[in-house]
Amino acid sequence: MGVTQSERTLSNFLAYLDGLRARGDVHFDEKVQAWHVLGYHDTQQVQTDPVTFSSEVAPLAPKQEDFDLSNKGNFLRTDDPEHRRLRGMVSKAFTPKMIADLEPRIVEMTTQLLDAADAGGDQWDFIAELGYPLPFMVMTELLGIPDTDRAFLRKLSDTFVEVQSYEPDGSLDDQGESAVNNVAPLLRELNQYLLEILRARRKNPGDDLAGRLMAVEVDGVRLDEEEALGFLNLLVAGHHTTTAALGNTVLALDENPHVWDQLRADPALIPAAIEESVRFRPPFPRSARRVTKDTEIGGQKIPAGAIVLVWLTTANRDDRVFADPGRFDILRKPNPHLAFGKGIHHCLGAPLARLETKIAMRLMLERYSDIRVRDDVPVNLRNPWTMIGVNKLPIEVRRY
Repeated sequence: MGVTQSERTLSNFLAYLDGLRARGDVHFDEKVQAWHVLGYHDTQQVQTDPVTFSSEVAPLAPKQEDFDLSNKGNFLRTDDPEHRRLRGMVSKAFTPKMIADLEPRIVEMTTQLLDAADAGGDQWDFIAELGYPLPFMVMTELLGIPDTDRAFLRKLSDTFVEVQSYEPDGSLDDQGESAVNNVAPLLRELNQYLLEILRARRKNPGDDLAGRLMAVEVDGVRLDEEEALGFLNLLVAGHHTTTAALGNTVLALDENPHVWDQLRADPALIPAAIEESVRFRPPFPRSARRVTKDTEIGGQKIPAGAIVLVWLTTANRDDRVFADPGRFDILRKPNPHLAFGKGIHHCLGAPLARLETKIAMRLMLERYSDIRVRDDVPVNLRNPWTMIGVNKLPIEVRRY
């Protein structure tokens, strides 16, 4: 597997986290102006106590109307009771049944993408041919985005993610200001486009997710377009997370080729392999919370108003919870990873990401007798301080 510079980038990231842990599971970072929380149980404490650890971290960035509009319905960045209201209403539209009913269509999409990749030969880029287009196609079809608009939305979504880049030692205030300056024009365009979709569905709901969001009613109250917009923005950005999970899974299996054989022998192990993959390389390396009152984490006194950064990457590799955490083990039981969060902010889109990844892995295993990452072309990883994932993953396959 030719990972060269990309491997060093990820290795540097993991070495950086080891350096943080050497300073203590909970400690203040003068450069970042935040508290690092690195252990599993401390991270779980933060994630499951939304009263003390608020998700409303918008003060990290300057006030800006496009961000304010996008955040109005973004329940990941709100606290109860508003969080409960918004998430409850969205959950009535984005239901487990709706996700389960997508399976035949996702199988069809995956098959079409694999057919197209195979038509070009036995060497292709997993991300370009399947890892990226599958979640993007599912997302746009789910929202009822017209085919004619998908190239526009893809460019906007990709640029939106690309310009958000975090570095290890920059202050959160500076990085928040930089993100606002880089993202605001793109977010304005994205907001305007999605609001047009929602307003059209208000008049003619239809059966796509945008229409269902506009039709949801609880106690005689409906979501307004701006509240629904926050969730649509989460979905548009969220397809990149699934791309990361797909690429990370293929990469981990290539690093542990015996697992391909395990999965071929027993496809029922595919879900366990996915869970181990997101433990091993969680797409989101960390999340932030704002402390609402003086408190204590891991024996450290944290003042009200402080920002804490909980590192999912290190929590998922805490050897007090996971035996031999640096080993990729699909038979690991239990596997209580925190990749999708914990508590009231557990990722609402996790079941869809799991379904897409499961289908992709199953169909590849059924189609190919051999799948390997090429040795002669470097893998290109994303900036792991922002998202742990793969930009390019050149593979070679052999059909049965």
